[in-house]
Amino acid sequence: MKTWLPALAGVVLGAMLSTAAAQEKKYGPGASDTEIKIGHTIPYSGPVSAYGSAGRALSGYFKMLNSQGGINGRQVNFISLDDAYSPPKTVEQTRKMVEQDQVLLIFGNVGTPTNTAIHKYLNSKKVPQLMISTGASKFNDTANFPWTTPLYPSYHLEQKIYAQYILKHQPDAKIGVIYPNDDFGKDHLAGLKEALGPKAKAMLVAEQSYETTDPTIDSQIIALKASGATVFVNISTPKFAAQAIRKAKDIGWAPLHLVVNASSSISSVLVPAGLENSVGLITAAFIKTTSDPAWAEDADVQDYVAFMKKWVPQDNPDDAFCAMGFLAASVLRDVLTRAGNDLTRENVMKMAKSIDGLRPPLILPGLALKTTPQDVAAYHDLRLQRFDGKRWVLMD
Repeated sequence: MKTWLPALAGVVLGAMLSTAAAQEKKYGPGASDTEIKIGHTIPYSGPVSAYGSAGRALSGYFKMLNSQGGINGRQVNFISLDDAYSPPKTVEQTRKMVEQDQVLLIFGNVGTPTNTAIHKYLNSKKVPQLMISTGASKFNDTANFPWTTPLYPSYHLEQKIYAQYILKHQPDAKIGVIYPNDDFGKDHLAGLKEALGPKAKAMLVAEQSYETTDPTIDSQIIALKASGATVFVNISTPKFAAQAIRKAKDIGWAPLHLVVNASSSISSVLVPAGLENSVGLITAAFIKTTSDPAWAEDADVQDYVAFMKKWVPQDNPDDAFCAMGFLAASVLRDVLTRAGNDLTRENVMKMAKSIDGLRPPLILPGLALKTTPQDVAAYHDLRLQRFDGKRWVLMD
């Protein structure tokens, strides 16, 4: 009658050991029972300081999250430092956070040249470089840089969508392009040429570059008009995108005007450029325009606006960079929540590479995020929208 007892005891003991193993806590640098330390750099100053609002939104998000109990009971210690969009400064600030502050990971850094500057360093140190705000294709290279994931649509994907639109609606177009003389601009330009294929050589009639330290790009816009371009692909960071929109209007140049998503913020770009000057602009989008009346009753937008008013009151909820920061923080929250009590750098990367059909707050209908160990570009489609003088309107 009692011969089954040892067997039962073995089963019970095995279950207990399995449960204990499942509950075992594992930590990498910057993680503990009470804290998750995250590092971040962004240009709060300098020529592209408009991006700084995204950093303030991130800080506000984690403050809100901490007030709600944090992530799996742990408070987020979010260290956000100014790099002024200067790669040497990014390196300096990142080394400080990794080697002195001992952060678990680097998250959400803005900029192609700045992320390039720390790309090899973080991978050699096996420190996650997570959800960086750049769509440069080189950051989706899991074979050579397994510790990096982007969370911004690929510039090649964005330019492919523009090229498809141009080829369909203006197949005989003469295209003029302006771009910053850095990795961001060059990757966008390469994506456009790739998407145009054999027609690129004939269709691209003018290419003008600028340095982010330049005071204006007026002469470049005048040269683009003189080229006879009927389509203007505006690959510019916010300050210069606004200058380009205004100058084109001032000199009476009215091409089909495509502006990259990174410079599509109404408050940071179109208002300085003049809303009346921005009518007809087209961009590729992935996030809801929170000022659009079409989303007035949308629960995600309402939650976001309430969040901004309480936690980031100094910034405008209509600022697209704030909305992007809010979305990015929610994706990191999902990753760290799924990581559970295994907060090693290896497991965090595993979770970041296994996002499957996630629809974070504010993402446009029809879009979802997916990553795999071989492909960490989370966005696989975008939606075109046109500015009507007051808001961005989704196109069919």
